[in-house]
Amino acid sequence: MEAGYNPRSVEEVFKDFKGRRAGLIKALTTDAEEFFQQSDPEKENLCLYGFPSEQWEVNLPAEEVPPELPEPALGINFARDGMQEKDWLSLVAVHSDAWLVAVAFYFGARFGFQRADRKRLFNMINELPTIFEVVTGASKKQQKEKSSSVSNHIHSNNKSQSNSKSGKPLKRQSDEEEEEDEEEHGEAVCGACGDNNGTDEFWICCDICENWFHGKCVKITPARAEHIKQYKCPSCTNKRPRP
Repeated sequence: MEAGYNPRSVEEVFKDFKGRRAGLIKALTTDAEEFFQQSDPEKENLCLYGFPSEQWEVNLPAEEVPPELPEPALGINFARDGMQEKDWLSLVAVHSDAWLVAVAFYFGARFGFQRADRKRLFNMINELPTIFEVVTGASKKQQKEKSSSVSNHIHSNNKSQSNSKSGKPLKRQSDEEEEEDEEEHGEAVCGACGDNNGTDEFWICCDICENWFHGKCVKITPARAEHIKQYKCPSCTNKRPRP
């Protein structure tokens, strides 16, 4: 499905891995409702693909045997209505993690990565939370236990600037509270893109699932957040009650 695309260095393979991972996380979180609809159990065996461009696709498996790249789990759509939606998404996440590693080390084997390169690639991959951890929120549990309650779910290093622009008074935090806030977001992982970088960017926390998101990933600006009393992330907004 991606003929001619062959990353050859450790850095290129890792970039490929991150792009595919971002696309899969998007399918299982912010685009979960659309992914649910496309995974129709009445259709044939379907797979969830992630692409280096950070896009995703539900499609039939490759026809050629053997395929050009390792294939994702087959028939994810058949289990959709037989279990709770969150459990089904978690199951797809586990298989997606396995597929990502398979693709990365396929490239490593194909282009003759030596032991040191394979180890470096694994360590780079291992620094990121798995898709399963992002989807289930497991990567945030420890951090949430020690975080203090934040009265304002807006996080930005330029809080004073954004508040002065909106004309609202800024409630001053103690040095200890500021340190805890910085520590919390230093460890936080964006529930949309799965990355924990961008601590100097604007973040917003979902009041339902308590996951943190880059404002740009969920299309919320500091100015817009000022008028939100209770923020619900796209995943929580799209959740439907199960019968």
